[in-house]
Amino acid sequence: MKDVAARAGVGLKTVSRVVNGEPGVTPDTERRVQEAIEALGFRRNDSARVLRKGRTASIGLVLEDLADPFYGPLSRAVEEVARAHGALLINGSSAEDPDREQELVLALCARRVDGLVVIPAGDDHRYLEPELKAGVATVFVDRPAGRIDADVVLSDNFGGARDGVAHLIAHGHRRIGFIGDQPRIHTAAERLRGYRAAMTEAGLPVHDSWVSLGSTAPERVRSAAEAILSGPEPVTAIFAGNNRVTVTVVRVLADLDRPVALVGFDDFELADMLRPGVTVIAQDAAALGRTAAERLFHRLDGAPDTAQRFELSTRLIRRGSGELPPAG
Repeated sequence: MKDVAARAGVGLKTVSRVVNGEPGVTPDTERRVQEAIEALGFRRNDSARVLRKGRTASIGLVLEDLADPFYGPLSRAVEEVARAHGALLINGSSAEDPDREQELVLALCARRVDGLVVIPAGDDHRYLEPELKAGVATVFVDRPAGRIDADVVLSDNFGGARDGVAHLIAHGHRRIGFIGDQPRIHTAAERLRGYRAAMTEAGLPVHDSWVSLGSTAPERVRSAAEAILSGPEPVTAIFAGNNRVTVTVVRVLADLDRPVALVGFDDFELADMLRPGVTVIAQDAAALGRTAAERLFHRLDGAPDTAQRFELSTRLIRRGSGELPPAG
């Protein structure tokens, strides 16, 4: 900074104001300082800045799976909010492993991030209590924290699933199957609850053989779909619990010689290009990320300590697969 100040013919405070984007510098002086910075290759020392201000201007984002298309717009929204607040985003994937989630979260805390946005893999987050007491702001998104009070931003998984199944019922279906994710996952459990509620409200039975929860691996989903589509009274419609399940079910249905209605939870790329297009319950992943990030920075700015729950609505997108009537 001394070299920049000498070259530009200004004081150290003026250089500091230009580097940190503070007011009180004339355009001509700012131009001279910027030219000196470029000529000398000056870079701000963020480590020294952390020691002085006690903030790192960085936040951590812990996702389930960086490869899942659902998390792309969510991550981008968090990054945009962070950038608007002059903060750097560092993200990583838990791979749906609670131990890996904890390891990643604590590693980010050890690097002194100011706050965290976490999509939890586990159901016990008491390991975060010392970090929360130390001032690390934390917001959970997509699923609530376990055994601690913390801000959370969710989609209306129950209501969305209920609406999707009710849509199939309205088109004449009475035997509707459900294929979902692991039952321990909050979103999977809520979507199953919504499926059961819609069936109950319509006075329809739910046979155990129509419901399958487990891994979203294609081979597991394919096996589940083939099971509920066979037998003397196969289902005439399927409600798929997330985008990965839906994609595999679409492949299974393509091999059938009869139409089967399908509604999936989560939109996915090219869903509108299939024939028929895939009817879905769409979440706004970007809104989830944006709401969580804005809440995080609200906390960093000194918001009250009471944990809050935010629930965002879903919407039904009709494309044809969910409007097919029962065969025969």
